[in-house]
Amino acid sequence: MITFVAILELGTVIAALSAGLLWLRASRRRIRRVGRDEIFDHADFNRMVVALNRVQILNARAALATAIAALLAGASLVFHLAMFDS
Repeated sequence: MITFVAILELGTVIAALSAGLLWLRASRRRIRRVGRDEIFDHADFNRMVVALNRVQILNARAALATAIAALLAGASLVFHLAMFDS
């Protein structure tokens, strides 16, 4: 039978793994550079804004997953200390 502590620790691993994968996805997105000879038009500006917004969304999700992992790890530690102190 899976204990509560095992569920907390498994959730911590899953949240940390998802945070790492989200940050990996955010770091792999590259914005095409505009050369000196190119004219910077509205389509280029729109493409850059969309790319930056998508990266920001992925970073926000990764930060949330990291916060969840930290909370689960803290809860697991508190539960361990409460069980073994008494």
